[in-house]
Amino acid sequence: MVFPLTGERNGKNLGKMLNIVVKSARETNIKSKLKMINKFICYILMISFLYPWGKTGHRATGEIAESYLTEKTRSEISKILKDPSLAVASTWADEMRSNPDFKKYSTWHYVNMPHNVRYVDSKKSSKGDVVQAIKICKNKLKDSNVSIEEKAFYLRFLVHLIGDIHQPLHVGRAEDRGGNDIKVKWFGNDTNLHRVWDTHIIDDFQMSYTELAMHLQNNFDAADIKLMNEDQWIDESQQIVNKVYSEVKNKDNLGYNYIYKNFDLVKLQLFKAGVRLASTLNEIFDE
Repeated sequence: MVFPLTGERNGKNLGKMLNIVVKSARETNIKSKLKMINKFICYILMISFLYPWGKTGHRATGEIAESYLTEKTRSEISKILKDPSLAVASTWADEMRSNPDFKKYSTWHYVNMPHNVRYVDSKKSSKGDVVQAIKICKNKLKDSNVSIEEKAFYLRFLVHLIGDIHQPLHVGRAEDRGGNDIKVKWFGNDTNLHRVWDTHIIDDFQMSYTELAMHLQNNFDAADIKLMNEDQWIDESQQIVNKVYSEVKNKDNLGYNYIYKNFDLVKLQLFKAGVRLASTLNEIFDE
């Protein structure tokens, strides 16, 4: 029996699973009970670790980008990836987080810095951050000496990271771990500010990533998006996140009013990420 655990308000599914575990445990001895409960806890921890960010937003960004790729760029991507779908590639960097070999890349997904200091003036992490990582990926993909296997790694990461840098809470403050330590409620359920922006607002719209991508392309014009580069994207996201921080405090109960105030901004950030991802890939492969 499978219960989906991702998506908004699916805590009910965890409850169903727990009930099954408890019911089964009652019918076994103490040793088996402990083993069963331990497996359940490990499974839940694995799920929360494996999918820390929302899939829908990343995949919508990849889907949007595909609409603005040149033919040469498409051809080059198909030589690198067995499945050339950018939507599929967009979540790979999160899915690989459960692999111990990928622990060293964990800092690539974000940057934490003081709210009143621009990235260019901030102290850089020796372990890397999302801006440094984007530059590394771009340089590797342009290097003719890099193998196809390595390029596949950096291409998948780049697709994901350009999505991450446009999520304001991935450019948050170190003291609250990008909003992870700001505990709030979402329609009465415990969560944190980071997760609200990663998944809750998007999931509440209840669209598939293809539907969301189409919706965004119908409501925004790529010609209106300033392409810029990662050094400017980080400044843009920092301006947004400072506003986000100013409007929410610990224990706030967020819901429909918060969606009303912020969903247009969330959608614009997703669309920007898709358009800018395409522009970046075209620059790498078709110039």
